Amino acid sequence: MPALKYIADMDISPLTVRKLKQKGWDIQRVSEIMDARSSDIDILHYAKAQKKVVITHDLDFSELLAIYGYDSPSVISLRLNDMFPDFVTQRIIDIVFELENELKQGIVVSVDNNSARYRNLPID
Repeated sequence: MPALKYIADMDISPLTVRKLKQKGWDIQRVSEIMDARSSDIDILHYAKAQKKVVITHDLDFSELLAIYGYDSPSVISLRLNDMFPDFVTQRIIDIVFELENELKQGIVVSVDNNSARYRNLPID
């Protein structure tokens, strides 16, 4: 079970969030703690203040981190073709297991069906 805390954007299925919670993860969906229509920058500010990793399908988070030069929070950006919750859940688990230390330091990781690549924050 990862030691980090997570916030799942609204584009992450509640089923995925529930499965991760069942595995002992400290994860909340945006709608559990904020207005479901919160802006990406508001979610980013919340995650930074609360030291949570953002999990999303939305590319805007990476762009916002670059624009503002933030060194946190880490963002897991899912670029998956297979959106079934079981597959998404397993990809998240695999990536966090592989990159947990890097996520603690501050990265943006782009995850596709078969691989992942990351950049350290802040993004130059």
